Formats: sequence, structure tokens, C-alpha cells
Amino acid sequence: MSQDFTGKTVLITGATRGIGRGIAQVFAARGASVMAIGRNDADGAALVEELRCVGARAAFHAGDVSVWADVGASVAAAHDAFGPVDILCCNAGIYPAASIAEMPVEEWDRVMAVNLKSSFMFVKACLPDFQARPGGRAVLVSSITGAMSGHPGWSHYGASKAGQLGFLRSAALELAACGATINAVLPGNVAADAATGAEQAYERAMAAHIPVGRLGQPQELGHAAAFLASPEAGFITGQTLVVDGGQSLFEYQGGL
Repeated sequence: MSQDFTGKTVLITGATRGIGRGIAQVFAARGASVMAIGRNDADGAALVEELRCVGARAAFHAGDVSVWADVGASVAAAHDAFGPVDILCCNAGIYPAASIAEMPVEEWDRVMAVNLKSSFMFVKACLPDFQARPGGRAVLVSSITGAMSGHPGWSHYGASKAGQLGFLRSAALELAACGATINAVLPGNVAADAATGAEQAYERAMAAHIPVGRLGQPQELGHAAAFLASPEAGFITGQTLVVDGGQSLFEYQGGL
């Protein structure tokens, strides 16, 4: 497979932790120049140092993915560091738990802005690069929650992730005009970077509901994103790739 991204610039939102960090590691290992977008300067510096230590070209830009001016500044930072964006990975997301009865309206709006609106804005901001150079790739990190299942307390999260897929299908038709593709990966439960005791107990409980017997690893989502960004996936657009170890195959898992 031709997953050598030497000479390609990949911009990854929410890149400093979890799935985003795994995506960054995979693309860096395959030669891409990585522009990592996040909120925490210390986490960004640590990621850049990690990637540079293995010979990758990497840079970090701090910004709020829900603010249009910051989105534009992030793309401009990628241009300054490495050149036009070839691959966009929209991974940034938040998931504060709250029942519908207790959820502030402002929290709903914030989740939609970070998880859904940001995907639209980053695709819009990268569109001139895709139009200038056919072969652009956009990969959205959605979720099985919302798209395939639900979870109490995550109505806003589920709606935002399902919304990404509605955006995806129409965007695919528009991006095809300039030779670009857009697809989504749908993770199930993924292991945390450094789980605490309580988190480890939660992860063990979740693993019991996954047919392969474990949680996913962030790099496994990176491999899926890399495939969708590769030349081999050039005839795939507007589609979803579930990466959940079979978690979504159960009709009912209990726990409600």
C-alpha cells in the first residue's frame, strides 16, 4: 500500500491527546508534516518534541476550533510551517455528560460548536488548498454514539456526531468537483492516554462489552484515517468506517 505521506501536510485538530495524538503519530511515522491544533501549549510542545525525536516534521498551533478566526489562523500556521494542507483530520471533540433535564442550553451549543461546526469551518478553510491541488483528503472523527447508538447523558454529543455524517455526505458531493474526498471514522471506546485507577476500572467494564475483548488504541484510529487519506482510497468518498472491535454489533448491551 502507498501510505507514504512524504511531502504531504496533514492538519489535525484535537491532536495533543487521545485519538488525535494517535493520528498524529501514525501520519508522522509515514513521512507527513504534522500541524497539530489544540488548546494547551504544554501538551502541544510535548507532542511536537515527541514527533521530532523520531525524525518527523511537526508544529503546534493553539486555537479554539469553534471560532472562525482561530480556524483561519490554524490553516495559515500550517501554510507558514509546511505549505498548503493536503490532508485534514477533524478530530477535536468534547463530551460533557448531562441529562436533557439538567443540561444548560449553553452546553448544547458549545458541544455543537466544537464537535460539528468546527468540522464545517475547517473543511471550508482548507477548501482553497484542495481546489488548488487535486487529491485533497478530509477525514472526520465521528463516533458510533449518535450515528449508530445512543447513551444517556450524551444527547448533545450524539447529535453532534450524527450531524457530522449529514454534513459529510453533502460535502462529499461538493469536494468531488475539485478532486478531493471526505470520509469519516467511527470509533467505539478507545483507551485513554494515561488512565487512572477509576478510569482503568471503567475501561475494563467497557471492554467486557466489546467482542474482541479490549478497547481500541488511538493509533488504530490513526491507521484507519491514514487509509482514507491514501491513494488507495481515492475512489471512496462520503463513507464511514467503523473502528470499534465489534462493539456496535450488539442489539442491546444493558446498563440503562
